[in-house]
Amino acid sequence: MHITMIGSGYVGLVSGVCFADFGHDVICVDKDAGKIEALRQGDIPIFEPGLEQLVADNVRAGRLSFSTEVESSVAASDVVFIAVGTPSRRGDGHADLSYVYAAAREIAEHVKGFTVIVTKSTVPVGTGDEVERIVRETNPEADVAVVSNPEFLREGAAIEDFKRPDRIVIGLNDDRARGVMTEVYRPLYLNQAPLLFTARRTSELIKYAANAFLAMKITFINEMADLCEKVGANVQEVSRGIGLDGRIGSKFLHAGPGYGGSCFPKDTLALAKTAQDYDSPVRLIETTISINDSRKRAMGRKVIAAMGGDVRGKTIAVLGLTFKPNTDDMRDSPSISIIQALQDAGASVTGYDPEGMDNARQLIDNIAYAEDAYSAARGADALVIITEWNQFRALDFGRLKSVMKAPLLVDLRNIYRHDEVTKHGFAYTSVGRPSSDATL
Repeated sequence: MHITMIGSGYVGLVSGVCFADFGHDVICVDKDAGKIEALRQGDIPIFEPGLEQLVADNVRAGRLSFSTEVESSVAASDVVFIAVGTPSRRGDGHADLSYVYAAAREIAEHVKGFTVIVTKSTVPVGTGDEVERIVRETNPEADVAVVSNPEFLREGAAIEDFKRPDRIVIGLNDDRARGVMTEVYRPLYLNQAPLLFTARRTSELIKYAANAFLAMKITFINEMADLCEKVGANVQEVSRGIGLDGRIGSKFLHAGPGYGGSCFPKDTLALAKTAQDYDSPVRLIETTISINDSRKRAMGRKVIAAMGGDVRGKTIAVLGLTFKPNTDDMRDSPSISIIQALQDAGASVTGYDPEGMDNARQLIDNIAYAEDAYSAARGADALVIITEWNQFRALDFGRLKSVMKAPLLVDLRNIYRHDEVTKHGFAYTSVGRPSSDATL
């Protein structure tokens, strides 16, 4: 099939290259001429494991191309995906749909023959209705079906998620689109990928509900971690104990400094705002947002407490700046609030991240950047792990102790055991575990 992907950001690029890898002919379109030229040269604007090679393979095979031309791309396509950004709107927190609606107008102007227009961007309930209205208004002769097909990609594992999905949700109000969308995803049938066809508004809500529920699980276990510290329990054992219940499951029950990234913060906020507009407030989600926002800065206070309550004039080394490993995404990363809290208390901060430092420089002021973990630790009064990159899981504590001013590790991801750190002469603080617990 001939597919156009409007938007070559994270979702558009990953989706486009994976569709091309399925055997479809795909054109990724973006208004940013510089980005398109870079993509043509093989320069991938985001870090995602395996993406660079997959792009190169499919460009070489002639199935994937990049363009700034909407007209010719849309006119030749059976399916046009909208995969543009929907950031939180300044002032009220609603999803900014201006890019989605602009894309709908452009598509309407150039569509030829029966075409399925698919919203891949994360959008509030009712957006598909407005997209369809815009298309009809812009081009009354357009023969289109507007579909919702939300993405469920985890940054750092997006290609695997796309090719081996838990489910593919397709929301439509025009049955003509069912066969087209079935054909789009037909290459996944050998993997028995479940296609869930729903009404369009239901599909739009599924995306927000899924992200909100996962955000709520993270926030729940973080609150349990705080309680564990007060009562002398171990949050990792609590997580295991409840996660073994099939009704609950073990995923997203890992205590830490709070969630961040491009999805959970903006999607929970957008869902809460949508629910308020419909006079059906989602109090659990509103509370989740509030708790997560305050937790990030609270983790800065946790570091300060571990250092005796006063960090003025001290140097703190931070390992991990991105919101999670295997990505360069800094959006709403806990590191931003934590570092700000440490700086406000008078500390100097040195940071290191395997992939995120270029993006961090645009968001975090007045910190030094190191070339590796040991350079970051040199002369530091404390070492703080914020993001659990694999290369931080087997640190040489003898080497760290030899370069640090004071041997203190604050592990905000619980990737070490108390005993394996303290035997090297380090003081150790983690999240939701008794300080003397050496069982994990």
